[in-house]
Amino acid sequence: MTEPNFPRWLDWAREIQALAQTGLTFCQNDYDKERLQRLLEIAAEIAAHHTDLPKESLQQNFLAQPGYATPKVDVRGAVIRDGKILLVQERSDERWCMPGGWADVGERPSEMVVREVWEESGFHVAPRKVIGVYDANRTGRPMEFYHAYKIVFLCDITGGEARPSNETLAADFFSFDNLPPLSSNRTNEKHLAEVLAHLRNDNRPAAFD
Repeated sequence: MTEPNFPRWLDWAREIQALAQTGLTFCQNDYDKERLQRLLEIAAEIAAHHTDLPKESLQQNFLAQPGYATPKVDVRGAVIRDGKILLVQERSDERWCMPGGWADVGERPSEMVVREVWEESGFHVAPRKVIGVYDANRTGRPMEFYHAYKIVFLCDITGGEARPSNETLAADFFSFDNLPPLSSNRTNEKHLAEVLAHLRNDNRPAAFD
């Protein structure tokens, strides 16, 4: 299902790429393999036509995705101090978001968010609850070409102090009614509104798409 303002070409290219990736995992002859690789090439051509990314690099990236096609996972830490939320300024776009990033294979979700918050902001935290599980490709502009889910954890500070990192320019706390420009692929108003709702009602159940 395509959302409003969601580019239809990206929906098609993503589906073609996923079908071809899964097909290559299970195909048993060169005839099928050749045609599935051509589908990956078509997906790369579609994406390259609508972006400034070269077809060759897109195609290499698609070929590097082995196995059954499945969504990626992004984790974010909602860290509150004195009623304000911790945001980090991304080097990539100089906008702000909750600290977090792509999940690593082999780590528990709660471990991932602890590590990401520490790496990006300098704070040690303990996850308290899951605020929400979101389809990251249904909230406006998608995070990347690949389909992704986003898990937002409410976290308590246990130590540390604000500092920048290799991926972030700064870390600071902001009131919910005076937020800086957001890196909306990573954190948007919907996520922050749900964080605020959980602060007002600790018994509120986790949101999900």
